[in-house]
Amino acid sequence: MIKLWAKTISGEKITRDQIYKREEKYSSSKFDEYLNEICYEFDIPSPLILKTHVNHFDNFNIVRFRKSDFIEEVDYDYLVIENVLE
Repeated sequence: MIKLWAKTISGEKITRDQIYKREEKYSSSKFDEYLNEICYEFDIPSPLILKTHVNHFDNFNIVRFRKSDFIEEVDYDYLVIENVLE
């Protein structure tokens, strides 16, 4: 089971958060699919996903998308996706 904690951060405060769950094993090739579903639920634009983002998530269980990773204007400083380990 995949459990990802997604949150938007402005300054030092969390402005939105949710736990994304999916009944399958994590696959780095589907990371863009997970992220698009999270962004759809938040009603925010999807960021550009680089190989370094996926590698960072795979190695450290967390990835941070900055404002510069989005094409559209966003109202927060970071979108953070964190793997929830049990």
